[in-house]
Amino acid sequence: MFIASKILIPFVLGLGYFLLGLYAMRVGFHRLAGEKMEKVMQRFTKTPIHSFFSGLFSTFVLQSSGAVTVLTIGMTQAGIIGFAQTVGIILGTNVGATVTTQLIALSLGDFAVPMLLIGVALWLQPKPVLRCTGLIIAGFGLIFMGIDTMKIMAKPLEQSETFRVMFLESRHSILIGLVTGMVFTALIHSGSATTAITMGLMTHQILSMETALAIVLGANIGTCATALVASIGTNTASKQVAWCHTLFNLAGALAFLPFLSSLAYVSGMLTSDPATQIAHSQTIFNLVCSLAALPFASKIAAGIEWLIPDRAKRA
Repeated sequence: MFIASKILIPFVLGLGYFLLGLYAMRVGFHRLAGEKMEKVMQRFTKTPIHSFFSGLFSTFVLQSSGAVTVLTIGMTQAGIIGFAQTVGIILGTNVGATVTTQLIALSLGDFAVPMLLIGVALWLQPKPVLRCTGLIIAGFGLIFMGIDTMKIMAKPLEQSETFRVMFLESRHSILIGLVTGMVFTALIHSGSATTAITMGLMTHQILSMETALAIVLGANIGTCATALVASIGTNTASKQVAWCHTLFNLAGALAFLPFLSSLAYVSGMLTSDPATQIAHSQTIFNLVCSLAALPFASKIAAGIEWLIPDRAKRA
C-alpha cells in the first residue's frame, strides 16, 4: 500500500502538472496565432505539400495533433475544404507533434520554477502579447515540473515485482508495449504525456529501449481516439479524415514494429541520453512515414474514399 501511494501520488500530480502545462501553452499559442489557423489551413491546402506544412505549423501552434485533426474535421463538415486536401494536413500533424517531444527531451527541469514564475509575471501584464507569452512560458515550466514529479515514481516502480514482471513480458512481446501506449494515450488524450512518462521510466532504465519505442508507437495510434470521437455524427468527409489519420498511424506503427532494434540503434548513435533517444526515434519514425506517404497523398485519399464511400454522392 505504501509503495502504491509512492507511485500513485507522483504520477497523478506529475500528469496533472504536465497536462495543465500543455493546456496553458495551447491557450497562449492559440491567442497569439490560433485564430488565424483556420484561414491558414484554408489558404494553404491547394497541394499536398502546402497541406503538409499547414498541418505541421498548426500542430506546433496548437500543441496537439488531435486538436488539429478535430479542427480539420470541423472544416470538412462545414464544406470549407474537401477530404482530399486533408491528407497532407494529417501527415504534417504527425511531424508537428514531434516538436513538443524534442523540447521535453531537453530535460530543463532546473528551469521549471523560474519559467513558471516568469510566466506568471508576464501573464499579469496588461498587454495581450505579454500575457500570451507568459502563458506559453508558464506552460513549459509546468511541463518540466510534471516530468520531474513523475520521475519520482520510477524508483518504487523498479522495486515492484509485479511491474517488473509485466515489463519483462513486454520485452518478449513488444505488442504489449504497443497496446499499452495506445490505450493509455486514448484514455488521457495526450500522446506527449505518454511519451514523457516513458522517458521518465527510461531514465531509470526500467524499460528496454525496444519496449519504450513500442509504447511511443502505440501512443501515435492512441492520439487518433479524439478524432474518432469528434467524427461521430458528422458527414462522410469528416469520418474519412478521422479514419485516414487512424489507419495511417496504425499502418506506420505496424510497419516499423519489426525494425525497433534498428531504430533504437540509429537513435543510440545520435545521443547517449535515453530520453533524447526516444525523442529522436519518434521524430525519425514520423518523418519517414509522412515523407514516404506524401507523394502518394492523392492515392491515399482515393483509397480512404473507397473504404468509406460517400453514399450521398453515389445516389
